[in-house]
This record gives sequence, C-alpha cells and structure tokens, in this order.
Amino acid sequence: MQKLIKTVVLTFFLLFSLTLKAQVLISLVFGEALNTPKIEFGMIGGLNRSYLNDISGSEGLNHFNLGFYFHVNLKDNSFLSTGVLVKSNVGATGMPVYSIGNADFDSIYKDGTLTKKISCFYVPIMYHHRFNNRWYIEAGPQAGLRTKANDIFETTTLDGDLSYTKDVKDQYARLDFGLIGGSGYKFKKELKSMAVGINYYYGLVNVSLTPDVTMKNSSLNFYLKIPIGLGAEQPAEN
Repeated sequence: MQKLIKTVVLTFFLLFSLTLKAQVLISLVFGEALNTPKIEFGMIGGLNRSYLNDISGSEGLNHFNLGFYFHVNLKDNSFLSTGVLVKSNVGATGMPVYSIGNADFDSIYKDGTLTKKISCFYVPIMYHHRFNNRWYIEAGPQAGLRTKANDIFETTTLDGDLSYTKDVKDQYARLDFGLIGGSGYKFKKELKSMAVGINYYYGLVNVSLTPDVTMKNSSLNFYLKIPIGLGAEQPAEN
C-alpha cells in the first residue's frame, strides 16, 4: 500500500511539472474566473529559511519562494488552504566539505564550506481559520517533490573565491512529507485581500538515500499573498 501511495503521488507531481509553465500562464490570464464567492485564488511569494535536521554543524540557508494558492470557503470563517510552491528550495549551509576522491580538488577545498541546495515543489493542504476576518491560523500536512539537488563547495584562496557545484540528486529521495502550520494577517476585512504571514514546515521523512545518514527538511517561510482577478470589491464582514 505504501508503495502504491508513493507511486500515485510521484505520478501526480510528474504530470504537474510537465504542465507547470502552462498552469502559471493560465493562472495569470484566468485569475478572474478562478476567484469565485467561495474560492480565493492568488500568488504567494516570500523569504524561506531552510534547515537540515539531524545534520550537525549545518546552518540555515535563505531562499525566495514563489507559487500560487487557493482558499476554499468551507463554512463561515473556516477554509481549506492549498496551492503549489512552484519555486521552493530547502537545504542548509556552513557544513565542512567532504572528499570527492580527487587529491587536487580535496587539497584546494579542504578548509572550505559545503552548501546543500535542494529544489522542490511543495503542496500544502491546511485547515485555515479566520478571526474577525483579519487574523488567521492554519495547519496541516505538506507533500513535496524533489526536482534538483546540488552540493556547492566554496573556499577562498590566494586567487580569490572558488566555487564548485556537484549534482547529487541521486542521493536524495524524490518525495518529502511533513507538517506545516502558522498564522497570518489580512490587510483588509474584505473576504479576499492581501495578507502577510509566517509558516513553519517540519519534515517527517528521511530524504537521504545515503546509508547511515538521516536528513529531514524543515523551513521557516515569511510570505505575502496577493489575490488575482478579484473583480468587484468583496463586502466587509461585521
């Protein structure tokens, strides 16, 4: 059963990636149609600081996130919050470098710094509850699909700064899964308006395929949500 679930999720993400550019274009062109009295659609973007849990000596790595979201009104102030982070990276920096089996390379980078940068699509599915249609909290599961993974070696020598990027996607699992939750604030009391917020993701899956190495993703995301195609202004709630 677990293998079947992974196959279904992987198939979904592969199909999504093949039509990604078309979907983003459609979302911009048909934003008016995607926003209905019960559904809010828009773009989400912000700063993400990611970590690799269980990796000693690692430090947080800063990225920019970009994607789109849906808020589906279930009842009164209760919503289903979902969407896709199209551009989203996880990983960490500040780790010591490792040997790649080349004596000259290892000699040059032996005192350098290693950064692990993993590119993913993430799909959150959260319960979203609003208070006075301004403040809100949300929480739920989040699934991710790894697309790329690179180890970046950096060092400083007499000749200046040196950097080498190694493709290591075969060392990481394709699928990630965990829990996400946070809170936010809407700029206006209208049912649909811009909002700012913060979410924290805690990965539950060991994404490392290297024997005896445990590596779980986590990240802190500061974001801005911008509704698209609202049309007429929504009436404010009392």
